[in-house]
Amino acid sequence: MGRVENRVAIVTGAARGIGAAYAKGLAREGAKVIIADISPGRAVADDIAAAGGTAIAVETDVSDADACGALVDRAVEAFGRLDILVNNAAVFADLEQRPFTEIDVAEWDRVMAVNIRGVFLCCRAAVAPMRARQYGKIINICSGRIFKGMANFLQYDAAKGAVLAMTRGLARELGDDHICVNGIAPGGVMSDGVMSHPVLAEQIGANFSSRAFKRLEVPEDLVGTCIFLSSAESDFMTGQTLVVDGGSAMH
Repeated sequence: MGRVENRVAIVTGAARGIGAAYAKGLAREGAKVIIADISPGRAVADDIAAAGGTAIAVETDVSDADACGALVDRAVEAFGRLDILVNNAAVFADLEQRPFTEIDVAEWDRVMAVNIRGVFLCCRAAVAPMRARQYGKIINICSGRIFKGMANFLQYDAAKGAVLAMTRGLARELGDDHICVNGIAPGGVMSDGVMSHPVLAEQIGANFSSRAFKRLEVPEDLVGTCIFLSSAESDFMTGQTLVVDGGSAMH
């Protein structure tokens, strides 16, 4: 029996990269997974089905309140419940690292709309079916960068810092409903998006000397932590953010 057998999980930003790895990992452990992404996620759902799992794909803009509500409704309609929400969707790989004085206001607002408002809207929509069953797991994806005070990526770092604060606040608000809210803070991960961005891939690939484990981080390095936080094994854990970066930011 899998560690999340028969649980129902929404993973946002799951059409590729780290989100796809989370979705496939949860499916391998028995969850029924909703692949939520602004891009088509049918290929990931098909991969899960081919491996014997259960998944559907729902095209979703997490910055839109109606879309988030429709996503949760679709999950409950398809599988009768919602147990797990992994807030992974974020603007990242298409951003350029630059001094904060050179960040365009429109770009700043776009990052905040997806990386902060998207988490808020998905949580707000997901809480009702979780409260109905007095159980749930919310996993917010932060970043190891926010524990280091790094330069030239302030739009992204500010948003991920907000996600950390939201994780702690939501844990307090939802404790009486037996809903766990925790976070994962990855390091620089060689995801599909990073690999398709030559400059970013080179920067991340050359910058792992601060890690205790001197190797590149890949999406699969994060899957075990996601499954743990989604499972009954972490039922008495909330408000925490686990850094998974090979020992760079020792939080």
